[in-house]
Amino acid sequence: MPYTTKIYHIYILSNKLRTVFYIGVTSSLERIIYEHQNSLYPNSFTSKYSCKYLIYYEQSSDINEAIAREKQLKKWNKQKKLDLIQTLNPKLRDLSTGSR
Repeated sequence: MPYTTKIYHIYILSNKLRTVFYIGVTSSLERIIYEHQNSLYPNSFTSKYSCKYLIYYEQSSDINEAIAREKQLKKWNKQKKLDLIQTLNPKLRDLSTGSR
């Protein structure tokens, strides 16, 4: 059986007006987006602020690097986060509805 590398995603969700950002890390991007979009955790930050739109993500094959990157991005100010997002998604469209 061939060895497969696990992929981790660092992702940024936003609300409809793109005024709030949520940053997370996961090993299953599809599952976590489903959870956020369907408010499976009604008391969570993403439910409270309606962060249901995937506007940015990165991949890593190392969980420690993924967690470190998540922590790094969380420390950035809003404009720096927005600049990063716009390098790959200039129109801030919802990436969960299609490919980049």
